[in-house]
Amino acid sequence: MSTGELLGIEPLELKFPFELRKQIACPLQLLNKTDNYVAFKVKTTNPKKYCVRPNTGVVLPRSTCDVVVTMQAQKEAPPDMQCRDKFLLQCVKANDGATAKDVTAEMFNKEAGHVVEECKLRVIYVSPPQPPSPVREGSEEGSPPRGSDNGHANAAEFAAAARAFSEGLEAQDKSNEARALISKLTAEKNSAIQQNNKLRQELELLKRASSKSGGGVSFMIVLLIGLLGIIMGYIMKK
Repeated sequence: MSTGELLGIEPLELKFPFELRKQIACPLQLLNKTDNYVAFKVKTTNPKKYCVRPNTGVVLPRSTCDVVVTMQAQKEAPPDMQCRDKFLLQCVKANDGATAKDVTAEMFNKEAGHVVEECKLRVIYVSPPQPPSPVREGSEEGSPPRGSDNGHANAAEFAAAARAFSEGLEAQDKSNEARALISKLTAEKNSAIQQNNKLRQELELLKRASSKSGGGVSFMIVLLIGLLGIIMGYIMKK
């Protein structure tokens, strides 16, 4: 608190937890140390940036008055979070029973012989409080998160799993191709067996016909036997 004879001011530094696009308020308390009525006025080097309520008023004897300084929402952060804005609080003795309506600019005119007490206030930007980092389940207080130590291991495990999955897909594709080829060969084999059985039946009919006709179809029988042998050889290769 300031050591002025008329008013005590708390705090002497206006600290704003700076956040972009957000209005930020800082309270200021004035304490009248005297048995007199004290008028005050708050001025700033950047009036478009700040709003002071009330910016003028009267503090009753041995009492306090609360002032709120609000910084308008900012679109950009200042370099290095440094602020050059300043405030000036002026105070002067007022007539007994004076109110805020009685406060005029002439009361703070030093050239007119008024004793004006002044106090400069600095503006400081502070970083907003950071939320506590979540504690991993099962971790002990004071110990580092285990997840950060195993980051490379987790990446290696993920790569290995992805590689195994890819190899599994390739093996599955080859297995499907093998099944399709086996199905095709089986179908061809079954077709050849059916043709062979048909030829056997026809050969048997020819034998019977030959026995009845006295051997006139012997040449046809020999031809069918040869064709049957070729088909059987093809089946054995399959």
